[in-house]
Amino acid sequence: MDRRKERRLNLELPVRVFGLDKMARPFAEIVRLGNVSNTGAVLNGVRARMQTGEIVDVQLGTSRAQFRILWTNFSGEVGLQALASSQPALSMGIGLGLSDMFEMVGTG
Repeated sequence: MDRRKERRLNLELPVRVFGLDKMARPFAEIVRLGNVSNTGAVLNGVRARMQTGEIVDVQLGTSRAQFRILWTNFSGEVGLQALASSQPALSMGIGLGLSDMFEMVGTG
């Protein structure tokens, strides 16, 4: 049973992520956005070494939003939390809220 407070949707969308790595060097790379909720997401395929607590920009199409890095691992996954002033993670660039997306793809 899933203990999470919010429903999540597993996606495979290419996004561009911008920020500073652990050595304070700027980076920009294209990664995959997956496991998305209204308040955060997981990036897959990240090569840059990011530091928890840092802020990164994520761009999907022409939409761009800021996220705080909550966790990272050595396999290239990065957990993000949407900042309050940003759009919900799932609606960024898609134009739909989380409930609309679940209706489109089904909940089963």
